[in-house]
Amino acid sequence: MLDGNSGNMADGCLGPFFCKPPTPSPLPLFLPQIPKLPLHFPSKSMAAHCHCSSNPRPSQPSLLVFSGGTAFNGVVEELKKLTVRVAHVLPVSDDGGSTAEIVRVLGGPAVGDIRSRCLRLADESTSEAVAVRRLLGYRLPINPQQAKSEWYEIVEGEHLLWEGVSKPYRETIRAFLVYFQNEILRRPNESFCFSNGSIGNFFFAGARVFFQSLDAAIFLFSRVSDIPAESLVLPVISTNDRLTLGCELWDGTIIRGQNEISHPTNGSIGPVDKGRSSIPALPSRIKRVFYMSSEGRNSLHEVFPAANPAVLDQLSNVDCIVYAMGSLFTSLCPSLVLLGIGEIISSRSCPKVLLLNGTHDREISGFSASSFVTAITDGLNRTYGDSHNCLKNLPSQYINTLLVPKDGEIPIDNQILSSQGIFDVVVVDSIHDPKVGIIFDPESLINALGSVVSRHMRTKD
Repeated sequence: MLDGNSGNMADGCLGPFFCKPPTPSPLPLFLPQIPKLPLHFPSKSMAAHCHCSSNPRPSQPSLLVFSGGTAFNGVVEELKKLTVRVAHVLPVSDDGGSTAEIVRVLGGPAVGDIRSRCLRLADESTSEAVAVRRLLGYRLPINPQQAKSEWYEIVEGEHLLWEGVSKPYRETIRAFLVYFQNEILRRPNESFCFSNGSIGNFFFAGARVFFQSLDAAIFLFSRVSDIPAESLVLPVISTNDRLTLGCELWDGTIIRGQNEISHPTNGSIGPVDKGRSSIPALPSRIKRVFYMSSEGRNSLHEVFPAANPAVLDQLSNVDCIVYAMGSLFTSLCPSLVLLGIGEIISSRSCPKVLLLNGTHDREISGFSASSFVTAITDGLNRTYGDSHNCLKNLPSQYINTLLVPKDGEIPIDNQILSSQGIFDVVVVDSIHDPKVGIIFDPESLINALGSVVSRHMRTKD
């Protein structure tokens, strides 16, 4: 039982840093030592990025990638061939799918995008690694009763998904799933729906609540899934609080919630349908995105969270900064509008590469390539936010290279790009995805990105 020994359990298992777990659980819970994984580190701020390699690879370039949890995932595996020294910076404001249900009942930041990237980076070199990834990547059925029944099989350790997972890993993962379940049971006024729930999200949420630290939860997830030590998964905001994204349209409309901006679901917690034909157009283009208080409904409820210091540190030192393809205003801009991000990027002389989308979506209807550049510049300059905190930097101080998928829908208006100071526009081979349309060919994209970085490294030497 946790009761009187919860502090000792945390000390013995994960080191003295984790000495203040939340209110003890009445359920039996045992957290064994994760095999071969040193889990001692001195401070919360280091939790997400302290697993430094004892054998760093200085010959590999270091990158920082701003992205969301979907579009860039398709090239993560190919990127490993160029470098594993990558800081993946992700937003924590997603409020769709099973993430929304976790946030509704337990509060805290959204972890879906972070979990998704961690799984893409996870080791697959052994049969056990594959089994762990399969377990943490599993989604429960859509039917609520079937989902709940299957969840109980998993949390009780009786599901077939546990096959191939050794006892130490099984006990560690299951312990946090049990803790997650217990936290739900402690809220009798909130009925949790397991429909389409992600086991990885549940594990992540259990760890976050137990440690009262998002950084610690990322560290643990990274260890369990054996992510390369040089690869960092960083929330752009390190918080244990709920964050709500808002946007202001040019007609003055305020929309609350990332999903309502990007992919409205009318309250459904099933899979988010990102097919363009199924999503109604916005009444006006997006002017800006900002953070709102959890109960806020208009721009008067704007809040200003601080950027994760680990992100600012990485931005100051990497060899290349990448703005990934994906949802421009709900995946990229939530990371760019924070104080300090624009200041550091504009001061760097490294490659700053925009990976252009291959198709339009609800957020960018009618956009050209220069429109992307303008939106990113406005976000980093905080042009339409607090007038006391806005910058006046030029587009070329934030973006100096554009990689464009061949035959994409987004018009490449070279003349306007030139007026923005962007002259390096590279067309990259593409493929057609039946669900989303034109996307980058992963191998061609990473080769092109590698060429940009190599050119910079040669001139630097």
